[in-house]
Amino acid sequence: MTAPARPAPRIDSPIADRYLALVADSDEVGAIELVGELHAQGVPAERIILDLIGATQRRVGELWAANEWSVAREHAATAVSERALATVAAHTTTRAPKGRITLACVDGEWHGMPARMLAELLRLDGWRVDFLGASIPGRHLITHLHQTGPDAVALSCMIPTRLPRAHAAITACRATGVPVIAGGRGFGPGGRYAARLGAHAWAGSGEAAVARLATDWPPRNVIGLPAVGTDGHLGDEEYTHLVHGRPNLIATAMERLVAAYPAAHEYSTDQNESTVEDIGHIVDFLAAALYVGEQEIFTDFIVWTSGVLASRGVPPVALRTGLRLIHDQLTDFPAAVAMLDAAMVRLP
Repeated sequence: MTAPARPAPRIDSPIADRYLALVADSDEVGAIELVGELHAQGVPAERIILDLIGATQRRVGELWAANEWSVAREHAATAVSERALATVAAHTTTRAPKGRITLACVDGEWHGMPARMLAELLRLDGWRVDFLGASIPGRHLITHLHQTGPDAVALSCMIPTRLPRAHAAITACRATGVPVIAGGRGFGPGGRYAARLGAHAWAGSGEAAVARLATDWPPRNVIGLPAVGTDGHLGDEEYTHLVHGRPNLIATAMERLVAAYPAAHEYSTDQNESTVEDIGHIVDFLAAALYVGEQEIFTDFIVWTSGVLASRGVPPVALRTGLRLIHDQLTDFPAAVAMLDAAMVRLP
C-alpha cells in the first residue's frame, strides 16, 4: 500500500501577516524568499498568487483607504508583489497549450496588478498569454489582434470611470471576430455592466476566469453575433454634455467653493489641489453612471469617498458642498440631478 498524499500546506494568517510586513517594509528580497519557501514546501502556485499575493494587495488597498498607508507606500508594496509574482512564475511549468489569449487593461486603467496575476493563472492552466499591461489604447489592442490572431481577449477594468473606453474596446474586438471575456470591479456587481457593453462573458475572479475558459469557451465565429444586453442608450446627451463641460464644471465649482464652504478659505495649496482632484472624480463617476444608466455607480462611489475623506479628517459637509456645487450647474439635466440628489441622501 502507498501512503496517502499529504495535503498541500495552507497559507495561514501568520504567513499572510509575515508577507504583509515584508511588502510594508519594501523588503523585496524577503518577499521573494518567502514565496520561494512556500513553493519548496509544495504550496500550489495558484494558491500563492491568490491567497497570498492577491489577498495582500486587497489589504494594501484597504490600508490606503483608511489613511494608514500613503500612496507611495502602496505603490512600493505593489512593486514588491510584482517581483514576488515573477518569482512564482519563474518556478512553475505550464501544461500543454490550450490556445492563445490577449490580456490587457482598458485604456486609462492603470491598476495592472490584478490582470498580471490573471496572466500567470492562465499560463498555469496552459494558455499562451500575450499580457499587454496597463492602459492599452484601443487602436493598439486591435492592431495586436490582427497581428497575432488570438482565440480570445480578456479585458480588465477596475474603475467604472473607464467603462466608456471599455465599451469602445469591446466593440472593436467584436468587429474583429475575437470573443471578449471581461473582468474587474469596474464592470459592477456580478459583472452586470459587462454584457450591456457587449462582452461575451464575465468573470469575477482569476479562478472564475480560468474555469470559464476551461469549459465551452471561447465561442467561435462571433462576427455579427449580437451584443447581449445592449440597448442603444449608452452615452446620451447628458453624458456628452458632462464630458465636454468637465473643465468648466470643475473650475466653476472651485470659484464658488469659499462662498459655499468658508473653511476652504484656509486651505493650503495641497488641499486645494486635492479638492480639484476630488471634484474631478465626482464628475468622472457621474459621467460613467450616466453612460451606463446605473445610478449605483455614482452613489456607491460617493459613499466610499465619504469614508476615505472621513479617515483623513474631512467632514461630510465638505463632500456635500462639492456635490451641491456640481448639482447647481446641471439643473437642465434631470438624470444627473437625480443621481446627485440620491448620493446626497446617502451621506451622513
